[in-house]
Amino acid sequence: MIKVGEKLPEVSFSLRKAGEASNPTTSELFAGKKVVLFAVPGAFTPTCSEAHLPGYITLADKLQAKGVDDIICLSVNDAFVMAAWGDTQNAEAVTMLADGGAEFTQAIGLEVQTATFGGVRSRRYSMLVDDGVVTALHVEAAGKFEVSDAETMLNSL
Repeated sequence: MIKVGEKLPEVSFSLRKAGEASNPTTSELFAGKKVVLFAVPGAFTPTCSEAHLPGYITLADKLQAKGVDDIICLSVNDAFVMAAWGDTQNAEAVTMLADGGAEFTQAIGLEVQTATFGGVRSRRYSMLVDDGVVTALHVEAAGKFEVSDAETMLNSL
């Protein structure tokens, strides 16, 4: 599992924003920026939709006031699903990033095998990334939502 002080691996992601498709790389998303990245097991799932993503939407202004350049929500879903989920949640302040093949998730060692739920998915976590280097990491225990929430991230800034 990735640790504080380590650089994020270079991969390509999928993103749909304003109806346009792109494949930004890790460098394009994180170089020279302070970024909050949080990951969820799946778009449209209960805890993710009712608490995790809404918390970051609500506190986006406060996170940005503390110097955060971007807030990224990542899931092992496709870019169409992430864009649709973002639209239903009014997540304009959050970049809804798809790791469709779980390449990034596996490269940082935060994957979980969920079998018939959806196969390989991401564990629930949040991290603060400064110029591509992890400076804070909050990984949830299985089935928990206690340390990767927006309030915890805001308090750690």
